[in-house]
Amino acid sequence: MVGKYKVITLCSSTRFKDAFMEAQKRLTLEGNIVISVGLFGHAGDTEVWEGMSEDTANRTKF
Repeated sequence: MVGKYKVITLCSSTRFKDAFMEAQKRLTLEGNIVISVGLFGHAGDTEVWEGMSEDTANRTKF
């Protein structure tokens, strides 16, 4: 806990974007500090892979 706030880190596969967003919102509204994923490449956010070489993208995805 930092001060009077609980710090919670969310981690899992980025293909679960909707679950991340729901949990992040709920936990934040409950007064927690939430550390979460910023990009969801496995959930269809294609900008994650734009400009990345195919070799790097393949290594990053797995």
